[in-house]
Amino acid sequence: MKELLNDVDRWKKQGKDIAVARVVDLDGSGPRLPGAAMAVSSDGEVAGSVSGGCVEGAVVAEALDVIESRDRRMVTFGYSDDEAFAVGLTCGGTIHLFIEPLDW
Repeated sequence: MKELLNDVDRWKKQGKDIAVARVVDLDGSGPRLPGAAMAVSSDGEVAGSVSGGCVEGAVVAEALDVIESRDRRMVTFGYSDDEAFAVGLTCGGTIHLFIEPLDW
């Protein structure tokens, strides 16, 4: 989370809305451990990583929807999930993310 602070602070000063995605659980192997985080600004800038790159594009899309809707959500990507496989989550595990808007 600490690696996100400079970007999040800059985006806040620029008046951008922000969503934060965090790995909250893994089933099997996963690219990043629980606690890994990624922030997304309302214009699609990204800081941090929740998967080392393999599902980040799908997470950005979810985060932008969270910014728009203001609704928190759990999302899951796993090897058997067609979308996760298509974006490259081939580690054989499942990652569970909590995505929420950052409210000041």
